[in-house]
Amino acid sequence: MYEYFLGQITDVTPSFVVIEVAGIGYKVLTANPYRYEVGNDPVKMYIHQAVSENGMSLFGFYDADEKALFEKLLNVSGIGPKSALAILANNDHSGLIQAINQENATYLTSFPGVGKKTAQQIVLDLKGKLNDLNVSMTGQTSLDVETPAVDGALADALAALTALGYSPREVKRITKKLEAYQQVQHANTNALLSEGLRLLTK
Repeated sequence: MYEYFLGQITDVTPSFVVIEVAGIGYKVLTANPYRYEVGNDPVKMYIHQAVSENGMSLFGFYDADEKALFEKLLNVSGIGPKSALAILANNDHSGLIQAINQENATYLTSFPGVGKKTAQQIVLDLKGKLNDLNVSMTGQTSLDVETPAVDGALADALAALTALGYSPREVKRITKKLEAYQQVQHANTNALLSEGLRLLTK
């Protein structure tokens, strides 16, 4: 139904953003909400509308190719919207495509909600079918949002990782590394979340 929204970001949380379009605030689930910032500048966000027995949800993406990658993942048996979003949260979308083309199931099972059987299904369904997408390092890093570093940035990043489906044990395992990364780099939430995803999927 929707292709994209053009509006202002009015709220950012660990699992979603609110984008106001023509006076209406839409709750949109995104892989990395902290790539956006609250402000008056208009933002173009590509939208996928999902309808289930629990209601309707909106998912937001940086560009049409990222949205297309999400929708191709949804077509894989065993992959739901939450799992697809967690897979897209990783910065390196070209690395994802390479892993699929090389049948690297181990890399794919590092994402929450993706077991060995589902990883094999992703390879079976998508191998060689994603090369036309222009997704090399797009999405989370393309906007390069410079959100001011504030107290609680690490807590927000950890909450976002949990919202993506990573277990408390997995998040706890990398917390000390993220604390050290924050101290050295003075990293904001967006950077901390990206580093956390790198650590969890390496």
